[in-house]
Amino acid sequence: MNQPTQQQACSTDDSQSLPLLPKHIAIIMDGNGRWAKARGLMRELGHQAGSKTVREITTACAKRGIAALTLYSFSSENWKRPPEEVAALMQLLREHLRGELPSMLANNIRFRRVGQRDGLNADVLDLLDDTERATAHCNGLTLCLALNYGARAEIVQACKVIAQSVKDGTISADSIDERMLSEHLFSAGLPDPDLLIRTAGEMRVSNFLLWQISYAEFHVTQTLWPDFCDRDLDLALVDFANRRRTYGGLDTAATEQSTSKPV
Repeated sequence: MNQPTQQQACSTDDSQSLPLLPKHIAIIMDGNGRWAKARGLMRELGHQAGSKTVREITTACAKRGIAALTLYSFSSENWKRPPEEVAALMQLLREHLRGELPSMLANNIRFRRVGQRDGLNADVLDLLDDTERATAHCNGLTLCLALNYGARAEIVQACKVIAQSVKDGTISADSIDERMLSEHLFSAGLPDPDLLIRTAGEMRVSNFLLWQISYAEFHVTQTLWPDFCDRDLDLALVDFANRRRTYGGLDTAATEQSTSKPV
């Protein structure tokens, strides 16, 4: 059997006929460094290639009617990387925000940042804020960049705010529930992710949206992020559409089939 070329593989849209699409996709974009190493290139060039994939997949999600896309772009642990790599990533972020704003507006994409502000340079924060304001009127896809983000720190921060409210007497401890905690997370107002995609084959969540992905379906692909294309996205969407989501309950159809008696 002839294998499809990369161009053919990335030009097919299998999602249009799917009965079920996720409202919110979260992606752990992994493999930029390995992509560069395999080609004898500097890691920074792998990140540049990955930035192009961000543009392509964001546009693809917008065209497929996905409501929200959250991309894990820089974790709070990524500050441990070599300073020159961190500087290159921040410069790439600046260039991406400046260069992609016209495309966001043209595709009715609303931009949003999730993560801690502390630690980011003032000019980066200004760019993030400006992009959020410029796209605030858009009502298509919401693109969330998880930047300087760590899920454990996010949950701790939310708990501290709620605890202070209890101490101040503005709320009672008995009124604390899952909804309240969700409303104090960086992602407040967004639906929880239905589908979590991780590229480059690693089987871990890397401190990403730990609260929000409680009932997300996982799709792990060996494809490195710079090589991830529309076709890979559609394969993940087909995989999602074939899942039976029970949210901790029973698969009714499967249960009925297994307990039915032969006639």
